[in-house]
Amino acid sequence: MSAGLIVKMLFSVIGGLGIFLLGMKNMSEGMQAIAGDRLRKLINAVTNNRFIACGVGVLVTSMIQSSSVTTVMVVGMVNAGLMNLTQAIGVILGADIGTTITGWILVLEIAKYGLPILGISAFFFLFSKNEGLRYTAMMMLGLGMVFFGLMQMKTGFYPLRDMPGFEQWFSRFTPDSYFGVLKCCLVGAAVTAIVQSSSATLGITMGLVGTGIINFETGAALVLGENIGTTITACLASIGASTNAKRAAIAHVIIKIIGVAWITAIFPVYINLVKGVVGADLILTPQLVGDVPTFTYAMAGIALSHTGFNLANVLIFLPFTTILAKLLTGIMPDKTHKEIPHLKFLDIRMLDTPAIGIQQSRDKILYMGKSIQKMLSRLKNIMVSDRSDDKAEAKIFHREEVLDIIQKEVVEFLSNLLSGNVPHNVMNSGRMQLRMADEYESISDYITSILKLNLKIRKSGLKISEEGKREILDLHNHVSDYVALINSGVREDNTTILPKALARGDAITHLVKEYRSAHLGRVETGHILPLKSLIFTDMLSSYRRIKDHALNVAETLAGEK
Repeated sequence: MSAGLIVKMLFSVIGGLGIFLLGMKNMSEGMQAIAGDRLRKLINAVTNNRFIACGVGVLVTSMIQSSSVTTVMVVGMVNAGLMNLTQAIGVILGADIGTTITGWILVLEIAKYGLPILGISAFFFLFSKNEGLRYTAMMMLGLGMVFFGLMQMKTGFYPLRDMPGFEQWFSRFTPDSYFGVLKCCLVGAAVTAIVQSSSATLGITMGLVGTGIINFETGAALVLGENIGTTITACLASIGASTNAKRAAIAHVIIKIIGVAWITAIFPVYINLVKGVVGADLILTPQLVGDVPTFTYAMAGIALSHTGFNLANVLIFLPFTTILAKLLTGIMPDKTHKEIPHLKFLDIRMLDTPAIGIQQSRDKILYMGKSIQKMLSRLKNIMVSDRSDDKAEAKIFHREEVLDIIQKEVVEFLSNLLSGNVPHNVMNSGRMQLRMADEYESISDYITSILKLNLKIRKSGLKISEEGKREILDLHNHVSDYVALINSGVREDNTTILPKALARGDAITHLVKEYRSAHLGRVETGHILPLKSLIFTDMLSSYRRIKDHALNVAETLAGEK
């Protein structure tokens, strides 16, 4: 074979693979943009019911067309404390089924229409002003690129059939024995681990089978190995994550390895079963797709063997998700110190699922609001008591530091998320969350300021008068209830909360002015020392600032700012 033909073949294969991968990305992003709300609802529907969790995994992966993204997302959610290990295993099992959709998409006989689908969709994507139509066109554009990329790879692979050296080299990896099957599995696993996309290696395998370069049995064995190789993404995502997140990644590896172990033990029987369903004669007979002879039924057999294996494996493991979770917990016990989940441990590939990423950052906003309420509750107990409580005080200061970290992580996470190609509703939600994170962090600062003022009074040997203490505690209760009101609005996504928040906020402002006037009246009588007077007024101002920042959250929720 001439050097020119080899270069042409490489260009065709590499170019086709690039178009294929970009098409998968566009198709995934388009589907997410169209079905973003459904994705969020699906994630929220995950419960300890293994069947529901598995169903969610199937649907989410079918929508985003990537089991790698789904498993990385699951690892991230476990790490963030939003999903437990049993739930994660259920979703991962579902993802194993959902990812088989890709194979059936590649089997469709409309691959020859990939280029016109790509061209027509591109015009709608570039020139349409309707967002829904643009993202639908983006999805179809990706589908066209997938088909066109697959055709390019097939065209590139075609000359390999005339290379005796290639056939001789590949004959070493024929699944004519148990060890031959294992060698094919290892090749598939290694290539997928390097590429980090089972969809890409599946496309390459189906391209090789479709052109007749490798036979159906070899392709099926390679695909089994690709199921193991795809676990590398979850393992990489778990690096530096919590112990529970590492367990979820290892669960994925165990499920795949055991699954491939049992299927390879009965490989000849399984392959004969698939041939019986598709038709052994049809698998060996090429069909013309355009002007190119293609083993279409052999490709269908690959898709069926992929789907059948994953369905059987899920049915085997689904009843034992709880047992597997307990086993992994025993093998990998929790660390002696408490692990604080942070967004920074989420893999960067989480940004490939903006509809789900925005839900995770929202959960962190809700966590910040809940933490603020806990800080206010502890602060009240400290102020009511005449004794110092070092443990409670340390908890408030520690919580403020945690919220500082979370706020920075939310900003970094959302900044990266919103810099990509995201729908308008996700963009708006992200901007709202950025503002809310800033406001909640500011509230935590003022709570610690009040605590510091309280500690200053005690260290100075001073004591606020009973009347002043009653006023401060009354104001504290009003502000605490106000923050709880705002938090409930954020939690329920109540955009009509602003009028009520404004009315309650005005009442708190009036109360601050009333207590300041009463305090100044006491100062005029000369019964209050200057330092104590200054601390009291600073406390009043801090409570008012907490109210102001909480009102800003309500305004942000209502779309006012």
